[in-house]
Amino acid sequence: MSATDPSPPRRRPILRRRWSGSSRPDGRRGALVERITTVAAMRAFGRVSRAAGRRIGLVPTMGALHRGHLSLIERARSECDAVVVSIYVNPLQFGPKEDFRAYPRDLERDQGLLRSSGTDALFVPEHEEIHVPGHRTRVEVQGMQDVLCGRSRPGHFRGVATVVAKLFAIVRPDIACFGEKDAQQLRIIRRMALDLHDETQIISCPTVREEDGLALSSRNTYLTPEERRAAPVLYRALRSAAASGRAGETDAARLVSLARDTIAREPLARLDYVEAVDGETLEPVATAGAGTLLAVAAWFGRARLIDNISF
Repeated sequence: MSATDPSPPRRRPILRRRWSGSSRPDGRRGALVERITTVAAMRAFGRVSRAAGRRIGLVPTMGALHRGHLSLIERARSECDAVVVSIYVNPLQFGPKEDFRAYPRDLERDQGLLRSSGTDALFVPEHEEIHVPGHRTRVEVQGMQDVLCGRSRPGHFRGVATVVAKLFAIVRPDIACFGEKDAQQLRIIRRMALDLHDETQIISCPTVREEDGLALSSRNTYLTPEERRAAPVLYRALRSAAASGRAGETDAARLVSLARDTIAREPLARLDYVEAVDGETLEPVATAGAGTLLAVAAWFGRARLIDNISF
């Protein structure tokens, strides 16, 4: 199984037995979700599932769930017999001046959403379960972690890769679902899985958007009403530049300039970057074409939002 192959594997017949609870009369999974808090219990869940011939799908999250997360769960459910959602607000991926303490947390609300999502197990480990006392190991995907968001968030993707590698080792999923909105994270995780010979298949899922184009994000809750009205400018800028590219413009600098100019007209937007990169390696491109990724990050008040579009 290729760790970077986005195509779905051949599916085994889905077994309707659950880790806890019973099947509903319509044959879909019941409402009970097994809440797991320790590594030992999570591994036991995996052993039981694999012994029963079930494929395991993992959806790693930091909580504050929304429709974007639910779409990842739906994809995992369509591919697998047992779906695990992890909620862990990872301190390693927050810088010293970032929003770790303020990051939205509402476990009761999240659990309510999961009850109707087809999730089988919710893994909510404490910090000491994920990072053993005296832990010294970090996972780095050199080069890819230092561009785009990595420039303004040094160490962020090292923290992401470290925790995702640990989740893969604990859960041992057949697949793991990640959103295309976090394009840099997705590609870093793919590269990490490939380099470490991890057999987890990394599934890319489309960005889920509001009607006005704003990509769903847990940090959207930081936006004031005025900032919320302004934020869709990011997607408008990307769409405008991508349309120009599809119409024949191949100069990446011109496409970036077009997106920048659109965002500059919104006074509430404070641009971090707009860049055109190779859609797999994240290396800058001078000539845009098939496979080019146009990525943007900008601040609206205290909310740093990201988005991207592929040609």
